[in-house]
Amino acid sequence: MQHAIGAALQPAQRDVIRHSHERSATFGLVETMRPDYAVLSGAELAVKLDESRALFAHALPVMETLYAQIANTHSMIALTDASGLILHSLGDDDFLARAEKVALRAGALWSEEHQGTNAIGTTIAERAAVTVHGDQHYLRANHFLTCSSVPILDPHGNLSGVLDVTGDRRGYHQHTMALVKMSAQMIENRLIASGFGDGLRIRFHSRPEFIGTLMEGIAVFDLDGRLLCANRSAQFQFGLELGRLRSQTLDALFGERVDALIACAGETPCRLELHSGVAVFASVDFHARAPSNVSLATTAIAVREEAGSSLADLCTGDAQMNDIVARVRRVIGKNIAILIGGETGAGKEMLARAIHADSPRRVGPFVAVNCASLPETLIESELFGYAQGAFTGAAKRGAIGKIVQACGGTLFLDEIGDMPLAMQSRLLRVLQERVVEPLGAGRAVPVDFMLVCASNRKLRERVAQGEFREDLYYRINGLSVTLPPLAGRTDLRAVVDKILLRERFAGRVVRIGEDVLALFARHPWPGNIRQLSNVLRTASAMLDDHDTHIRIEHLPHDFLDELRERVQFADDTPTPTPMQPARGARLVDIEASAVAAALRAHGGNVSATARALGISRTTLYRKLRV
Repeated sequence: MQHAIGAALQPAQRDVIRHSHERSATFGLVETMRPDYAVLSGAELAVKLDESRALFAHALPVMETLYAQIANTHSMIALTDASGLILHSLGDDDFLARAEKVALRAGALWSEEHQGTNAIGTTIAERAAVTVHGDQHYLRANHFLTCSSVPILDPHGNLSGVLDVTGDRRGYHQHTMALVKMSAQMIENRLIASGFGDGLRIRFHSRPEFIGTLMEGIAVFDLDGRLLCANRSAQFQFGLELGRLRSQTLDALFGERVDALIACAGETPCRLELHSGVAVFASVDFHARAPSNVSLATTAIAVREEAGSSLADLCTGDAQMNDIVARVRRVIGKNIAILIGGETGAGKEMLARAIHADSPRRVGPFVAVNCASLPETLIESELFGYAQGAFTGAAKRGAIGKIVQACGGTLFLDEIGDMPLAMQSRLLRVLQERVVEPLGAGRAVPVDFMLVCASNRKLRERVAQGEFREDLYYRINGLSVTLPPLAGRTDLRAVVDKILLRERFAGRVVRIGEDVLALFARHPWPGNIRQLSNVLRTASAMLDDHDTHIRIEHLPHDFLDELRERVQFADDTPTPTPMQPARGARLVDIEASAVAAALRAHGGNVSATARALGISRTTLYRKLRV
């Protein structure tokens, strides 16, 4: 049956719609038929989300930004995979209600085979941006829609998915397609930025002010100079499509060697010349993993600067930690929840971040929630999000919760033992069904994430006391590990060195002397690694400009006070030096000696001495009277 293709369309657009209608007819569709309204179950959709987790993780924040630009236009935004299956949607409530009637929601398939001519399906068929307006849709049931879709390509040029804005045809805006194209390009650029751990990334444009914008070209090369990928802007500036670019090298495209560009990495934009002779400004980023034979110090610095902590970074010689890391490695990527126990400050979040960094979901977000720090009145909206106008004081456009933010990545629930019972019930439902329903939304959002929980409480006791749900306990306790307290570890020196290397206080690599390490070894460290980090940070701030060694006089006085209260020194204290305690010396004498030395160093100036020691003048006078 003949359809109105639209006389106002350009010839090329008219041909796209005509060809799509012809394909729709060959699929056996009839314009008056009822569309295929089949929608995947929550479990089936969760599998599809897992298959597209990188796309979903990078598209979600872009969709939120795009929605802010089109809010209140009676429309919605949809993200699909390469088959046209809707993975996620959001939009105006009034239009979403109408969209539900034609299954325009997560879990529905909008390929041409199922829905006939429509922007999503036709974009997939044409691999090009497509707008389908009103009666250009093949099925009459969809004639009330106007849709603008853009393909999203992965870093290798393959179709990854489709970004679509659909609305009431009466509210059609010509600028919508431009917004969708810009958003799709943002997603593609994010995929490129996260898709290559090692290599040389060059961002360039003929005008330096366009570097850092959507107009910049992005090209990634391996360390042999072979091109790995290039975004659409780079392809345009090179004048070559990605298929032809894949055979090109850094030298052929920019006339430079890898080592020459590595030398200017991180500096202000440098001038380069494309193979076509066009001069461009370029910003160069260089990333490379440390080889296996480098020192622990070099590796620790590289890990900190490039990707944060990893599991290998946590293995510093303690057998307990080595065993924990080995056990965790066995379950990463196998959809097994991990529960981390241990005292406050023992490094539970550090381990959680390392798990994320070494997991297949590392390209996705790491979202941490401290269940103990959120007021009971806020934890529900913080975790699950809320719709517009869900409660008094709610943000005008609503908000997505932490659980949705973690899609494609890792959700870390710290101090989960302090979560209110009512929230435990809701969390259990999310973990079972893999969907979350924001407050006041009336619709479920599919979610997919790796779950890591932590608690300094003994959850089994909480279960026995009726303060923690037993079914939730077994849901989050796939693999349980307990971090040892710092005082019970055998790698104190390595932990100290790692913290000092990671922090690079004032740009310097700082060390501690053996006398300070001896004090550290005697301390019970009730605050564990967190307390140690704070002590080292404060002590480093006490150093003179060119000093690189922490000595006893640099240690915070509250730390020394705590040590004096908790520890009795034996008579085998090292032989006295200007910075070491005498045999049998009391800690109060060591402190007094350090204060006197600081006072002499500042010529008796009490104010200058107090500033150097990081204490008040009143405290200094009190210590001088001891």
